[in-house]
Amino acid sequence: MSRISVEQVKHVAHLARLAVTDEEAALFTKQLDAIITYAEQLDELDTTNVKPTSHVLDVKNVMREDKPAKGLPVEDVMKNAPDHKDGYVRVPTILE
Repeated sequence: MSRISVEQVKHVAHLARLAVTDEEAALFTKQLDAIITYAEQLDELDTTNVKPTSHVLDVKNVMREDKPAKGLPVEDVMKNAPDHKDGYVRVPTILE
């Protein structure tokens, strides 16, 4: 017995805006059923002592310590700003 029907395949194809013939729908039904059967093999595994993970490798971000540092002098920064006033960079208004 198939776990997925031809009607379900056609429905998903319709949602994805794909044109599928009856022969293609029958083929996709068999292929998807084989995929589901293969995935069901995972239920046979004993995972009681396996910790949940989000990645197969032990990946960690290497971050430097966040240390405050003195910034650039305001005068130097304002040299590159096309429009500024009172030590602030002025930008065009986007909200009214």
